[in-house]
Amino acid sequence: MQALALERYGTSAADTVAAWRRMMEETRALPDADKLNKVNTFFNRRTLYDSDQVIWQRNDYWATPLETMGRAAGDCEDFAISKYVTLLMLGINSQQLRLVYVRASVGGVSVAHMVLGYYPDPSAEPLILDNLITSVRRASQRSDLAPVFSFNRDGLWAGGASTSSADPTARLSHWRDVLERMRQDGL
Repeated sequence: MQALALERYGTSAADTVAAWRRMMEETRALPDADKLNKVNTFFNRRTLYDSDQVIWQRNDYWATPLETMGRAAGDCEDFAISKYVTLLMLGINSQQLRLVYVRASVGGVSVAHMVLGYYPDPSAEPLILDNLITSVRRASQRSDLAPVFSFNRDGLWAGGASTSSADPTARLSHWRDVLERMRQDGL
């Protein structure tokens, strides 16, 4: 993937992918809580927030981790997807991870936002990885977030449901598209 980053985006992107690989090697044997913190910190420090319009000249584009690292920028979905994929690669079970579409209160205004939730078990309170704050926190500590639905490669959950209600690739075209581009990138 480093060669692909160099070819598509240049030296800086290849260096970021190399640092990502090193971080994963150094983190692989750590407990899950440490993996969450390391991955959250890696992307929050190395990725600048910007809109899809600025980065991709589109209203809504979900980037692959390679695209996010290549541009060194992304919006909330890009941060969440990169963290999700990285944690899967570090051995976290897919059932423990969900991308969570929320309404976030930012400066008193409710905005659409996406975070990554880690569920130690299906009924547990999730830990939230977010690009808006630097630390991983329990959902109950994030009164600024109101969950709408969540999904991963295996399911789609409405509200706080404990069982999946649909195939996420059938309902979420952006998710289907980014999964296909990740396959093409070798992820």
